[in-house]
Formats: sequence, C-alpha cells, structure tokens
Amino acid sequence: MQGRLKFLDDWYEKTKALARHRRAMPSLAAVSFAESSFFPIPVDVMVIPMVQAAPQKWWKIAGVATIFSVLGGIFGYMIGMLFYETIAQPLLEMLGKTEYMDKFRESINANGALWVFGAGLTPFPYKVITIMSGAVPVPFHVFMAASVLARSMRFFAVAGIVRLFGQQAERIMKKHFGLFTIGVFILLAAAWFGYKALSGH
Repeated sequence: MQGRLKFLDDWYEKTKALARHRRAMPSLAAVSFAESSFFPIPVDVMVIPMVQAAPQKWWKIAGVATIFSVLGGIFGYMIGMLFYETIAQPLLEMLGKTEYMDKFRESINANGALWVFGAGLTPFPYKVITIMSGAVPVPFHVFMAASVLARSMRFFAVAGIVRLFGQQAERIMKKHFGLFTIGVFILLAAAWFGYKALSGH
C-alpha cells in the first residue's frame, strides 16, 4: 500500500511541477484530457499554481481546463462504449473504482444527467462516470450537457477563488472546496428529485 501511495504522491508532485513549466498551458490541456479518462491526479493541482502565477489569465486557464476535460470525457465515453470489457473494466479495476459499477448501472437510466453532473463538479471520480456513461450508455447529448456545465462550474470556481484569495486559496480549497461542491450538488439533486416528484416523471 505504501508503494502505491508513494507512486501517486510522485505523480502528484510531477503534475504540480508542470504548472511552473514554460509550456504550462499545453501541459494543462494534456493533463485535463487525461484526467477525464485514466489519469489519477486532479486537474486542480495545476490550475491553482498556474492562476497564482498569472492571476490575470485565470479565465483562460479555467477555459483550457474545461475544454480539454470535456474532450477527455468524450474519449472516456468512447472507451466505455466500444471497449468496456477489454479496456474500461480492467482500467476501473486498476484505479480501484469497481465498487461504483453496479451502483451506477442501477440508477443511470433514470438519473444519468445527475450522475455525470455530480462527478464533474464534486470530488467523485469523473473518469469513472465518463467510462460508465459510454458503457450503459447515457445518451450522448445528455452526457455532453452535464459535462460542460459541471466542468466549467468547477474549474471557473477554482480559478476564481485563486484569483480572489491568491496564496491562501490552496489552503482554503483543501479545507472547504470539496464540501462546498458536494453541498451545491446536494441542493441541485434535491431540486432535481423534487421536480421529478411534482411533475410525476
């Protein structure tokens, strides 16, 4: 277990170091794409120091992270749709996310958009949902709408907080951001189910 944690910690530090590279923006695009389907380190690890270094570019950094994260999500969706048994299932097992499979399959037909949105916004692993969305499948237009909304909300919120609070932002987000996004998702989920209950759907 310690070896595995050391491996992930090394990846974390190397990913964070990319934010200080002279080609940080292309690196951010690559990490954002990869994180949506197989890379285990969250994109925020790069977004935070990049905005701290260039706060005037916070919107551009958030935009690049959003666009390439959604493109990576489409790649994950295609893996799930075309190669679930040969690639996606072993990949999810390697990431230790197999416990989400059955739960997701049970509720995806009724609440697919909510699952995608929640994974895109909160600390829940988005890569699991992109792959499973293609495997079930979630209608592609629903997957896209939920992904664009959730990923843009997340990365623009992270970049905006760093723009406002500077060096204190990383400490604030480590302590509160996960709970904040989960709280937002719970409120939106409650509204979603309330609407469905009242409308009889």
